[in-house]
Amino acid sequence: MASIALQDIRKSYGTVPVIHGVDVEVEDGEFVVLVGPSGCGKSTLLRMIAGLESITSGSLKIGDRRVNGLSSKNRNIAMVFQNYALYPHMTVAQNMGFSLKLRGTPKPEIARRVRKAARILALEDYLDRHPRQLSGGQRQRVAMGRAIVRDPAVFLFDEPLSNLDAKLRVAMRAEIKELHQRLGITMVYVTHDQVEAMTMADRIVVMRSGIVEQFGRPLEVYDRPVNTFVAGFIGSPAMNLLEGRIIRNGSALAFRMDNDVVLPLARAMPDALVEQPLILGIRPEHVILAAGDHGAATGEVVVIEPTGSETQVSMRLRGTDFLAVFRERVDLEAGAALRFTLDPRHLHLFDRQTQRRIDLD
Repeated sequence: MASIALQDIRKSYGTVPVIHGVDVEVEDGEFVVLVGPSGCGKSTLLRMIAGLESITSGSLKIGDRRVNGLSSKNRNIAMVFQNYALYPHMTVAQNMGFSLKLRGTPKPEIARRVRKAARILALEDYLDRHPRQLSGGQRQRVAMGRAIVRDPAVFLFDEPLSNLDAKLRVAMRAEIKELHQRLGITMVYVTHDQVEAMTMADRIVVMRSGIVEQFGRPLEVYDRPVNTFVAGFIGSPAMNLLEGRIIRNGSALAFRMDNDVVLPLARAMPDALVEQPLILGIRPEHVILAAGDHGAATGEVVVIEPTGSETQVSMRLRGTDFLAVFRERVDLEAGAALRFTLDPRHLHLFDRQTQRRIDLD
């Protein structure tokens, strides 16, 4: 096992910079997920850790070794790819042991390591099959087994579940997390799916345009996003972000949106924020059905999506889209007026100009 330290890592293709000074430290045995939209640089960063992309500048350490100039094979890492990269003419056992064969590892040792990995991944009954005879999930486990037999210091995963259907992705998420807990190996995992990031990671690196926007534990990133990008990206469904100002509404405070919709706040706010241009954030699950008219706002129902365990309600607030998620079942029709309040414990405020979080605690 080993830690990973990226210090001011930069990458350019010719004169075009794509990674802009990334500083991330992955602790020994930690599971870190790089997440962000397509084109944000997360796979490029992973490939630099793997030695498959050169580093323009900065320092990359695996353990106590600076590895900038080391080839991939000398970094003691193993990588699991999106497309499995299995040899179709080889059996499962041959695929898993092939890298050891190239190293000249004795056959009995290869067989021992392959059996051990197959036992961990429940592949013992498939060792004599070829990839075409396996399901997508089984092929992904073979790809992981091929990495395990090498006994690497670091595992790297490049969107390994994106080719699987939704149900299988959920099952494989649990398998990879369990594998990490069992082996205790440092893992860096790339995905564009923020649900994967939230459910699997010890810590999350949220990236945008080659920059790290936030690095922290999943619930820390969820509960205290540092800016509107992270607030809108992390969480499913996404946080509602509304532009407006805090106003005094009699003896209470409210948030008046730019379209003049008034949302009661039901909590104290610093005087310095009153009448300042702000962005109010509220997650859909923190919208509450109002019991009466007092202290409530009204939205026009557009779409109701019952899922069984909850109901998602898309509304418009004078032309602005607004989403609520209710645990209780609601009897509504499109076009109906819905009275709601905002949970005052879960309000987020962001500066309109900088898009940065304003701490209220």
